[in-house]
Amino acid sequence: MAEKIIAAGGIVENEEGKILLIFRRGKWDLPKGKLDDGETIEECAVREVEEETGLRNIKLGELVGVTNHYYNEKGKDLLKESHWYAMKVTGQQNLVPQLEEDIHELKWVSEHEIQPYMSNTFNNITEIIEKYYDNHNAVN
Repeated sequence: MAEKIIAAGGIVENEEGKILLIFRRGKWDLPKGKLDDGETIEECAVREVEEETGLRNIKLGELVGVTNHYYNEKGKDLLKESHWYAMKVTGQQNLVPQLEEDIHELKWVSEHEIQPYMSNTFNNITEIIEKYYDNHNAVN
């Protein structure tokens, strides 16, 4: 039986309508991380995005969805349940990749530029980004 890890993160959009991708361990990804004791899922999502990207004054939006994936770390089977929120940032932001989390690049990408990045990511990331755009485009 896999141990369950709860995590949260965000699909962050800037004023130009671009979303922020992070490059970690050879793949394009979204900022997220594990829930701390005593923290709400929403607080975790914002904190992790701030820590991994250097973004500030993040406006938390709606829950886009929840993804699950299994992995093995140090011989332990784990199930990570990640809660993904739409987020917005405004103004001039200084991006700072969190090197200790193996994040080496941060990139703002528009919807029509995203395809090449999606060919080098995880299935659950592709799914949640597609869901985000489906929801987002249905509203506009």
